[in-house]
Amino acid sequence: MSNFQSLGIAPNILDILEKSGFTTPTPIQERSIPSSIEGKDLVGIAQTGTGKTLAFAIPMIQAALRGDKGLIVVPTRELALQVQETFGKVGVPLGIKSVVLIGGEAIGRQLQQLRRNPHVVIGTPGRIIDHLEQKTVSLSGVKILTLDEADRMFDMGFAPQLKRILSVLPPPDARQTLLFSATMPEDIVRIARAHMKLPVRVEIAPQGTAAEKVTQEVFFVQRQDKSRLLEKILAEGKGSTLIFARMKYSAKRIAAGLRVLGHSAAEIHSNRSLMQRKEALEGFKNGRYRILVATDIAARGIDVKGIALVVNYDLPASAEDYVHRIGRTGRMGGVGHAVSFATPNEKGGVRSIERLIRSTLPLSKLPEDLPPARAETMPEREPFQRFGNRSPRFSSSAPRSNYGRTSARPYSSTSSSPYPRPSFGRRPPSRGGFGNSSPRPGFSGHSRRSR
Repeated sequence: MSNFQSLGIAPNILDILEKSGFTTPTPIQERSIPSSIEGKDLVGIAQTGTGKTLAFAIPMIQAALRGDKGLIVVPTRELALQVQETFGKVGVPLGIKSVVLIGGEAIGRQLQQLRRNPHVVIGTPGRIIDHLEQKTVSLSGVKILTLDEADRMFDMGFAPQLKRILSVLPPPDARQTLLFSATMPEDIVRIARAHMKLPVRVEIAPQGTAAEKVTQEVFFVQRQDKSRLLEKILAEGKGSTLIFARMKYSAKRIAAGLRVLGHSAAEIHSNRSLMQRKEALEGFKNGRYRILVATDIAARGIDVKGIALVVNYDLPASAEDYVHRIGRTGRMGGVGHAVSFATPNEKGGVRSIERLIRSTLPLSKLPEDLPPARAETMPEREPFQRFGNRSPRFSSSAPRSNYGRTSARPYSSTSSSPYPRPSFGRRPPSRGGFGNSSPRPGFSGHSRRSR
């Protein structure tokens, strides 16, 4: 059996790993860390919950110890905070400083941390661009770039933002680039390779492979019966449950209905503030809430041990998101179960998922003893529906399933927040590092023109 000592990791990092309880590397860690430490570009593909964050965190921390600056770009705020948590376990004892640049957080705190000359910047595309436009961060000295959930980073929704960020980074032959995800369609890989130099491909399982110990089933159910089926399923099990809805208003309505039924339930979606999202996730982790209802902003940003059940109340917008959703259970080799609700007109969506995972989803029969229908606790449609259906997206004749979309809307500080971008005020004093300034000794110079 392999161990971390055989992967070329520096001794002081090995000591921290041992003290933190990391003894045996996962397959993605075992195969990607040596190449990354050698400075090679890399595309890493492995199932969710297999330790990909540590697979790129260790090489980046080792690079930071020799003075190389790093940038990690992720699609959601939750994932950015999760990545920083992993960095903190290994990097903080070694004096490695990181900063998280995400929307919904006080900009003053981010500016203060940038002035401390962090070794690694972790952020969502929208907020990183906010800082670039305000000239409060410079990325010209980045030596190692990581795109976590890289398929989402290169999709049509995030592509313009990512292009803007890449334009201010050193060229591919002057930096190291690491891409990681559980799903990596070949068209995305072709786009990504244009920004890399001779990348090594590390594929632990074919892209789209679900976690080995997660059992799956699908119910074909009329839309009006979904809530009754959910009530039946929740009554039969007592474990922690993560429920995915496609729309933020649906997530709000489902959570409210569950609370009326006496369940402890919280919600995460883009209409919630960062503090509300943190509180909901922390409450779900510590057991204050048995149920968490979320949109796809949580499909790639939640690492909670012991989630017993994932329910796809609505099928996701893309088959790839299905893999990420159900990967929230059965993490790190654990067991889990995933249930999906599909309306009769969503058979095409189910087939798309089956093609991706190369398996047939077991079809379950609806229980005959569903609970009686209850009055809705909230109106079915968005409140502004009453103002004349100004957008065809909310038209009653619009199809419910949006399979066939080439991409999902990105969840970043610029696109998901209902509020305008914050004004950062005057430029802070220059201090070096990731802030725009005269460089510190041993660190390559910065340009004040970050565009």
